Amino acid sequence: MDRSGIFAGEDPFALARAWLAEAEKTEPNDPNAIALATVDPEGLPNVRMVLLKEIEADAFVFYTNYGSTKGQEIDSSGKAAFVMHWKTLRRQIRVRGLVSREEGAQADEYFASRSLKSRLGAWASQQSQPLSSREALMAEAAKVAVTKGPNPPRPPHWGGFRIRPVEIEFWADGAFRLHDRFRWSRVSVGENWLVQRLNP
Repeated sequence: MDRSGIFAGEDPFALARAWLAEAEKTEPNDPNAIALATVDPEGLPNVRMVLLKEIEADAFVFYTNYGSTKGQEIDSSGKAAFVMHWKTLRRQIRVRGLVSREEGAQADEYFASRSLKSRLGAWASQQSQPLSSREALMAEAAKVAVTKGPNPPRPPHWGGFRIRPVEIEFWADGAFRLHDRFRWSRVSVGENWLVQRLNP
């Protein structure tokens, strides 16, 4: 199977990091943005944009409020999917997999690296819950600033999610809509990958 050029390599995570590094040079905003999909208890999908913060050796990591709709749906199903799409490169990566929480030292370290306003916002926002007004949110943020001080710790309701894929697809735009697609799939996390070229 010919996987030369931008598709070359035996490690899909290394390939994903290489594509993201290219996108960081060309995308005007948030090259690490992903459209994250989850499902509710009835199987109805939800999708929203979040920022991917790390591509590990065998996983993708992002951070959020655990009480949010996405947090609750991930906790309920243990599964999620996402797509990264870069218009400037005319490429995308699709991922499907199993999800676990990251709420240890790694989450603490990332939270501490965020701006003070972002850290205060994580305490102030009851994400996905009804809100009476923006003024009410700003008042809560001001109250948190007083009570938590200049170096607030990571809230217990906020942390990371680690997606360990069972499927990763790399897609690149092709002439006449004849795109290049390669799917990496495995029966379960830790197994060997099967790589297949797919019809566009």
